Amino acid sequence: MIAGLDIKELVELALLLIAVGALSGFLAGVFGIGGGAILVPVFYECFRIAGVPLEVRMPLCVGTSLAVIIPTSIRSFQAHYKRGAVDMSILRVWWLPILIGVVVGSVVARYAPERLFKIVFVCVAYSAAIRLIFARDAWKLGDDLPKGPLMRAYGFCVGILSTLMGIGGGLFSNLLMTFYGRPIHQAVATSSALAVLISIPGALGYIYAGWPAAASYPTVAALQIPFALGYVSLIGAVLVMPMSLVTAPLGVRAAHAMSKRTLEMAFGCYLFIVGSRFAMSLAGGQ
Repeated sequence: MIAGLDIKELVELALLLIAVGALSGFLAGVFGIGGGAILVPVFYECFRIAGVPLEVRMPLCVGTSLAVIIPTSIRSFQAHYKRGAVDMSILRVWWLPILIGVVVGSVVARYAPERLFKIVFVCVAYSAAIRLIFARDAWKLGDDLPKGPLMRAYGFCVGILSTLMGIGGGLFSNLLMTFYGRPIHQAVATSSALAVLISIPGALGYIYAGWPAAASYPTVAALQIPFALGYVSLIGAVLVMPMSLVTAPLGVRAAHAMSKRTLEMAFGCYLFIVGSRFAMSLAGGQ
C-alpha cells in the first residue's frame, strides 16, 4: 500500500494522469487556457479515490493545476509568439494588476471554504460557455479594449478568479477580448502568455496556503512531503507535465487551422461539460 492505495490502483491513477496530461497540453495550445479547466475536474476525481478529505480536495486540485500549467503555458506561449499572434501591448498593461490579483487569490485560498472554489468554477464556466456557444456579433462591450483604470481592473479580476479556479486566465481574457471585438485567435494566443504570469506566482501561493493542511491531516499521505508541497501534489504534477509539454504545440497548430466559429463552439461545449461536473457536485452537497 502506498498513500492508501494498492499497486493496481496506483498504476490506474498514473495512466489516467498521463493521458490527462496529453489532453490538457493539447487544449492549452488550442484554447490558450493552460489546460486547467480539464485538470481540475480530473484531479478532483483522482484525489477523491486517494482519500483526500473533501475540505481540502478542491484547493489541492487548483494548486496542482497551476503548477502543471507553468511549463505548459510557457510552451504554448512560445508557439503562439512565433506566429506573431500575441498582443504584447495587453501584456504590458495587465502584468502588474494580474500579479496583484494572484496574490489576493492565494490569500483567499488559505481561508476560503471548499465550496467557494466550485462556485467560482461553475459560474465562470457556464457564463463563458453561453457567450461562446450562442455568440452574436452584437454581444459586444465596445469596439476595442478600454484604457486606464477599467483595463487594469479587468487584469486584477483575471488574476484573482484564475487563481481560485486553477486555470491560466484564458477563460477570462478570451471572453474580454472577444467582447471587445478582438479575433478569437488573437485572444487565444494572448491568453497563453497571461497563463505564464498567473501560474508561477499562483502555484507558489498555493504552496503557502496549503502548508498547514499537512499538519491538520497527518494521516493523509497525499498531503505529506514528498507527495505534496502545501496544496500542490508533486505526484500529480510529475505525471501530467511531460505529456502536456509534448502536445501543447500540436494544439497551437490545430487552433490556427480552425475557423473562428469552430473554435468558439468547441471551447463553449467543453466549458459547459466541465462546469456541469461541479454543478452536480454542489447540488449533491459534496
